[in-house]
Amino acid sequence: MRKILLQSVIVFIAAFQCAWGQSPRIESQFRIARLKYAGGGDWYNDPSAEVNLLAFTRDCAGIDADPKYEFTEIGSDNFFSYPFIFMTGHGNIVFSEYEVKRLRAYLENGGFLYADDDYGMDKAFRREIKKVYPDADLVELPYSYGLYHCLFDFPNGPPKTHEHDGKAAQGFGIIRQGRLVVYYTYETNPSDGWADPEVHKDPEEKRQEALRFGANILVWALTQ
Repeated sequence: MRKILLQSVIVFIAAFQCAWGQSPRIESQFRIARLKYAGGGDWYNDPSAEVNLLAFTRDCAGIDADPKYEFTEIGSDNFFSYPFIFMTGHGNIVFSEYEVKRLRAYLENGGFLYADDDYGMDKAFRREIKKVYPDADLVELPYSYGLYHCLFDFPNGPPKTHEHDGKAAQGFGIIRQGRLVVYYTYETNPSDGWADPEVHKDPEEKRQEALRFGANILVWALTQ
């Protein structure tokens, strides 16, 4: 499986960049970019999260990942260089008309967006992603969906990393032509579990559970 995942990283990144007339990077390593967005929400919180997730996934799944923090904006020249975009925060989000069109083009041409509500961005995210896909709804994914079983088994869907309002953890998606292009977690907040231990002081078993779940998201994005 490790060999397949390593090959998937190289093929996925090269094909995605070439589709946009970009010269593929010399490096074949898989990268995540944090999305910097307008509106006032704290898009930048917990920068150690992606670093730890990439290191964990590299070690447990053999993905040739580069565990470092990077961020991008939808309007940036390098936006289409990232096959996986991650966004989180507690507050408001605003996509301009230009960003809406560009984000949809990114998703329609192989890109993947993972959004994790860090408590307080739900209303804004649902409003803004509806601008991107007015013809599609965020639909809760069934527990049988492949993302929950592709590397580690999560028979009850997303883990409950943080309590927030005490509601059940949920995972929603937008699927286009059979491919999951947007994945959104609500009342679960696994990305807090990826952060360095001293940040949220989560029990180690919770951190490991969150990292395993994050690894599933990465693997699914690469292999679906």
